[in-house]
Amino acid sequence: MSNNPLSAIPMSPFQASENLLFLSGQLALDENGKITGDIEQQTEQCLKNIQKILQSQGRDMGDIVKTTVWLTTKENAAGYNTAYRRFFGDGPYPARSTVISGLVLDEALIEIEVVAKR
Repeated sequence: MSNNPLSAIPMSPFQASENLLFLSGQLALDENGKITGDIEQQTEQCLKNIQKILQSQGRDMGDIVKTTVWLTTKENAAGYNTAYRRFFGDGPYPARSTVISGLVLDEALIEIEVVAKR
């Protein structure tokens, strides 16, 4: 049985179309199925989870064309942007939307979904 608390939810980590990969929203779940850390740490873990899915399909972070991000509070925007910038370097950055919203797990501060070139 998986340690991931979302493993019982009926969804796929991604779906492919002709030219695009659509990744389901990623929370900051570590390899033990736990979410810990501040917004910067959680952002980095979300992006590592995304990177792992992309690599499984022979793609990388440079193939991302669009991100949609949910933060639980506006106060987390600066830390999220700091971690996001560190992960993507000097760009070019994917197109991006950011929304303030509640999330499925109380300890989650961020969720990120992406669309990537296939």
